[in-house]
Amino acid sequence: MIYTLPLKIAGFVVGGFSCLFGLLGLLRGAAGRDAANRFPRARTIGVVLLTIDLLWMFWLLITVEMGEFVTFRTPLLFALPIAYGLTLRFVNEFLAVRALGMLALLAAEPLLDAAFFRYEPMRLLVTVFAYIIVVLGLIWVTMPYMLRDQILWLTRTSARWIALHASAIVYGLAVLAVAFLRF
Repeated sequence: MIYTLPLKIAGFVVGGFSCLFGLLGLLRGAAGRDAANRFPRARTIGVVLLTIDLLWMFWLLITVEMGEFVTFRTPLLFALPIAYGLTLRFVNEFLAVRALGMLALLAAEPLLDAAFFRYEPMRLLVTVFAYIIVVLGLIWVTMPYMLRDQILWLTRTSARWIALHASAIVYGLAVLAVAFLRF
């Protein structure tokens, strides 16, 4: 196990993130929809997210026990900053989406690690969220135009936008309640 995140804290993180996402979407309304439509091609946000990805992966490479692959640690520590620089130089299209997908893949592991060997049925609230962001992360990294299409579909009507964010708030409150009362 790489992370020592308790399931209770993982539940608070998932529930808090979901509630915050829902509240921001509902409170910002049309401005939030416009910002969401601009997100896939936002270069500055892409650079910030990619930098977070780089730091997280660098930390993982330094701290993870690699077993028989330990000889790859040093070359990978050199390759990461080079890949980061090349990505910033040559990946102009949908950098923010790809970086968000990488961040989703990195964020899923601590959540799954927290639920590992826990047998309460309520752990599935965190586990299902983790697997959803894994699937979305894989899609967004490999096919970044899909997020643009998803955002366009969600922002086409205000009912869809409100339904997404209201359901995120309901889910977040449910996870927070379970984390507070059961974990």
